[in-house]
Amino acid sequence: MSTTARAAGTGFTRAELVVAAMARQIEDGMVIATGVASYLAILAIATARATHAPRLSYLACVGSLDPVMDRLHPSAESLAYLDGRAGEITIPDLFDHARRGRIDVMFFGAAEVDGAGDTNLSAAGSLERPTYKFPGVAGAATLRRWVRHPILTVGRQSRRNLVPRVQVASTSDPGRPTPLYTDLGIFELSGEGAYLTARHPWTNAEEIAERTGFDYRTADPLPETTAPDAAHLDAMRAFDPEDLRERLIG
Repeated sequence: MSTTARAAGTGFTRAELVVAAMARQIEDGMVIATGVASYLAILAIATARATHAPRLSYLACVGSLDPVMDRLHPSAESLAYLDGRAGEITIPDLFDHARRGRIDVMFFGAAEVDGAGDTNLSAAGSLERPTYKFPGVAGAATLRRWVRHPILTVGRQSRRNLVPRVQVASTSDPGRPTPLYTDLGIFELSGEGAYLTARHPWTNAEEIAERTGFDYRTADPLPETTAPDAAHLDAMRAFDPEDLRERLIG
């Protein structure tokens, strides 16, 4: 890792702080699942398992239970995540476990997010006449409502993806607050609106406002996101020696 890649005045990069913050949402003994395109989530899970949550259970989207993970792969669907698995799990199994409340944490990305917590994974414009098509929902609409603690992530925050109202509501969960992690800070989103709960150390309230398209309230005082500790940094750097994480944040 080059010195220039580190956040100003720190010994860690922006991506490393965000991944460590995600990892801290995982408690020892929890059941965690990932879907497709979940590189940061996989890295957060591996970091948590190697440090403070060695007894977590991981359900990988390729169909494996608790695979032996020795490195982050360029594809979240790499068959390498079948290696050393303790068992196999099908997609219907994954949905069944979620519906029964057996999955504690799952991370979800989005092309657009609004202050109510609705996300767009489907299209720009309308479903009938889309200007652009996004990757699609892939089960997120139901899984987000069924898992115990859904967490949203946006790697590069802007007014194009944190919007007043999503163009297509692919997922929603207005009945409970949902955290949103971005490269600038941490929000809490719900049907009652958005709340900025923390900012990352390299930014300030003014920049966050400039790069946020929805209205939100701000914690007063606004705390800084907790920096990653040495154990978390060592774990994620060992698991991601190619620095794939740096392509996804900021």
